[in-house]
Amino acid sequence: MCNANTVLFWTVCSTGLNVRSGGTVTISGNLNITSASFTCGQVITDIRDGKTYNTVQIGTQCWLQQNLNYGTRIDSTSDQTNNNIPEKYCYKNLESNCDVFGGLYQWDEAMQYSTTEGVKGICPTDWHLPTDAEWTKLTDYLGGQNVAGGKMKEAGCTHWGSPNTGASNSSGFTTLPGGYRSPYGYFGSLNSYAYLWSSTQLDATLAWGRFPGYNYEFVAYTYIDKPNGFSIRCLKD
Repeated sequence: MCNANTVLFWTVCSTGLNVRSGGTVTISGNLNITSASFTCGQVITDIRDGKTYNTVQIGTQCWLQQNLNYGTRIDSTSDQTNNNIPEKYCYKNLESNCDVFGGLYQWDEAMQYSTTEGVKGICPTDWHLPTDAEWTKLTDYLGGQNVAGGKMKEAGCTHWGSPNTGASNSSGFTTLPGGYRSPYGYFGSLNSYAYLWSSTQLDATLAWGRFPGYNYEFVAYTYIDKPNGFSIRCLKD
């Protein structure tokens, strides 16, 4: 008979397990360790830096409810590079803007220098960068591209500029307008537009994204140059 004991969010199932405080652990049977079950809607902690994120279930998908904010901030005049140091831009080079709107990432950095659709990239473990098809699945579930933006945007004008057309946030996705960092090192569109990468590239220089805005309720959808710094929303594996 296996007795289960939950300790610090891990389930330990032991047979013949002897534990003495300050001593050693002797296993004479089987030791099975599984992570605590996750239910979408719970808060997750990114074990890499301790930051927490809300999560939201939309249809069959589970999304982070905030833009990713992970990595070492670098100045906007420098490109992010494949140097084994996760890097981010913060709007106007202010960490306080990352705290609210999340980091901005060039596509290659977001993907951690892979070109594989759906790769984990810079997302936390068990999460990944959404593919173009996964973004389409979200907007289709919300009634189609023409109306999904309003259902995805945070309501009101705390972060969005007026009139924040059609914004109800009925999906709970809570899009924020984090703006962008251009390939030339300047920032733009804070409080006006959200620029969200997908992990699907068109070719070696362009990748697809989704772009809700303050003055429309649809979700703009196009490909754009990879050196731009955009926001990231991670999707549960």
